[in-house]
Order: sequence, then structure tokens, then C-alpha cells
Amino acid sequence: MSSLPEDRRSLCSVVLSVYNEEANLRPLYERLAVVAAQESLRWEFIFVDDGSTDGSFAVLQELHASDPRVKVLRFSRNFGAHETTVAGLREAQGDMAVIMASDLQDPPEVIHKFLEQWRAGKHLAWGVRSGRQDPWWRRVAAQAYYWCIRRLALPHFPRQGTGSFCLITRPVIDAYNSLDERNRVTFELLVWCGFTYAEVPYDRPVRERGKQNWTLSRNIKAALDSILALSYAPIRLIAGFGFVVAFLSFLFGLYIFMYGIFYGFHSPGWASLMVCVLFLGGVQILCLGFLGEYLWRILQECRRRPLYIIMDRIGLGEKLTARD
Repeated sequence: MSSLPEDRRSLCSVVLSVYNEEANLRPLYERLAVVAAQESLRWEFIFVDDGSTDGSFAVLQELHASDPRVKVLRFSRNFGAHETTVAGLREAQGDMAVIMASDLQDPPEVIHKFLEQWRAGKHLAWGVRSGRQDPWWRRVAAQAYYWCIRRLALPHFPRQGTGSFCLITRPVIDAYNSLDERNRVTFELLVWCGFTYAEVPYDRPVRERGKQNWTLSRNIKAALDSILALSYAPIRLIAGFGFVVAFLSFLFGLYIFMYGIFYGFHSPGWASLMVCVLFLGGVQILCLGFLGEYLWRILQECRRRPLYIIMDRIGLGEKLTARD
């Protein structure tokens, strides 16, 4: 342990998203406590309860009663995992913060490796999943998502991808807290901030207790939020496709005109006409869908509703119940 006085040692904030994790919270806290005891730092554990419907909040109350380092925010309802990260980072007082899930699929012991990168001067330490024990379709979908993010939005996004597990330093925390957009995709925005980072590979274990909260629909929404919030590629693709279709239509019209001059005009086939009409109609609907996604996000930004509403605070100073 360090010989520095308690108030001069660096403070590490651990921000944890909680949603119906009653069975995992005590084992998680015990492993975090072991990690904390092995490092010469001060610690605070900020658990953000995202409107859990099980006994998670009661367990967190008990943990705070036994260890004041445990601090709790409780949302009035389920707002989303990214919103819990926003709330936790706004409350974090540390010189650095570790962001992680509370389902024990992010091993707390990896924090030691994160701190090594912090001591080496890195602003971010990403937990990169070198192995993941998930169904094959989830692995394929994840790789496709990472490829799209690298190609369309963030060229420096880790090739193996990253989830909710990383360490960020105070300059990164302050930069992230200064962002004011509603559709948050936390980890892509952290990459967008552009600080120096290091990749820390780790094996992601299977969930032993509880139910997977990231459903297929939530993953699709997160992917759309990532691409639409950080890239203009969909709009460019629509414009490019429209140009190609217009050019091909011009060539096809020129062909029909020349064919009619040399061989005589005749009525076009019904089947080919219907295929063209249905194809272009489907493309138009798809383009309108993309534009609708952008418009919906613009509407959300204009409404200026709070990202979350806090119902209970434990171990943290009193602040407003709603935050922009």
C-alpha cells in the first residue's frame, strides 16, 4: 500500500449499470473489494439502478450500509444502459473512472490491467473481447457491427470491438460530460473524443446468474444510433444510389429510343415493368425510413427532455432529480 496520506492518493470511480442484477451484486462487490485492496488508490463504487424490478436496490442499500464507498443512484424507471453511464460519470469524483456492467461478464480483475495503462500515461484503456462465449449468431452480428462502425463512422474503433468495459481518465470524463446530445452511444462517443488509448484483451465469460438484458431489438437500436449519430454515410448512400438509378434510367431510355429507331417501337413487357416499379418503390420506402430515423433524432434533440430522472440517491450529495 502507498504511504501517501489518504486525501492525496488518486481516486478511482467505478461506474456500474444495474438492471435486475440482484443475484450478481454481492459477488460483484466482493470481487471489486478484493481488487481495491490490492491497489494503492482510493475508491468509490457508483451503482446506477436503471429502474430494476427485482431486489437489486435493496441489496445496494445493504452494501452501502456496510461500505460507504458504495454509492447508489436509482432511476424512476428504465431509461437505458447508456443513460446510466451518463449519470454515473456526472457523479464520479475520481481521477479516473472504470465503466463496467454488473452482470459479472466484465471480470473486475481486469481493472488491474487498466490501471497499468493509466500509469503508462494512456487516457483510455479499452476492454477488448478477445474471446466471447456467446451464440454464433450473436458473434457474427457483433463482428458485422464492428466492421460497419469502422467503415462508416470511426476508423479507429477497436477491431475486436468493445462493450461496456473501459477505464477513462479525468480529461476524458470532462470531455464526455460536456457533450449535450440525447441519443447517446457511450463508447463510440469516447472514441470520437480522440484521446490516446490502449487495448486490453480479455475473455468475456458467459452469464452465470440472471437474464440477458440486451435483446436483439436493443442491439439493433444501438447499432442504428451508432451509425446515424456519428456518420453521414446513410445519407450519402441514398444520394449515390439515386444518382446511379437516374444514370441507368437515362441509359435505358437512350437504348429504347435507339432500338425504336432501328427496329421499330413496341409495347414493353409487363413483368419487367412491374419488377422495376416494385424495386424502386421498395428503395424509396427504405430511403424514407432512413430519413425518418434522422428526423426522429432531431425531434428528440429539440424536445430537450432530461436523459433520466433520479428517484433515490444514496451516499451522494443532493442534486436535481432531473438532468439534461
